[in-house]
Amino acid sequence: MKVILFGATGMVGQGVLRECLIDPGIERVVVVGRSPTGRTHAKLSEVLHDDFTDFSAIESQLAGYDACFFCLGVSSIGMDEARYRHLTYDITLAAAKTLSRLNPGMVFTYVTGRSTDSTEQGPQMWARVKGKTENDLLKLPFKAAYMFRPAGIQPLHGVRSKTAWVQAIYVVTAPLLSYLNRVAPKYMTTSEQLGRAMIKVARDGYPKPVLESEDINRI
Repeated sequence: MKVILFGATGMVGQGVLRECLIDPGIERVVVVGRSPTGRTHAKLSEVLHDDFTDFSAIESQLAGYDACFFCLGVSSIGMDEARYRHLTYDITLAAAKTLSRLNPGMVFTYVTGRSTDSTEQGPQMWARVKGKTENDLLKLPFKAAYMFRPAGIQPLHGVRSKTAWVQAIYVVTAPLLSYLNRVAPKYMTTSEQLGRAMIKVARDGYPKPVLESEDINRI
């Protein structure tokens, strides 16, 4: 399987990239990002690109892939709806529309979050925007598309948050997060479980298009 990964420098993307590189069934991983990952591996190549609303300049490097793992995401804290929608909806759909045209046999997996609002009508701005993003991704002509909605994620194997205070919290609460992952799979998963689940679903499919934390942990 040949895969494209967006968001490889973020916490979720780091975990997914690790699992892709150690999976013997994945022969090539191309990372699309604004900055290099700092990783080197025989299967890994990187495409640096600045304008995530227009991928025409790099289309030739995005064709011929079986799966896309889209792990880009931002917090809505302190952000107005127009800005959050641009960074969440506009960028995701720009990439997805390009990839669906170039790779009609592709499986597209998108990381959203627990409590995403599929009705697009709820009181939480971020949940409405995420819901519309999910809904419109599912309308695109991919072979299949899957929406991953993890709740809490425990970073493992050296995966780190780029935000210092968030990383500090992960370090301090690591024993608690491990415990919650065992006893409350509805509310917690790990970066390893998430990455493995995304790969397996891209390879083998899943009975439903939206996966919550408990689904991720069962795979």
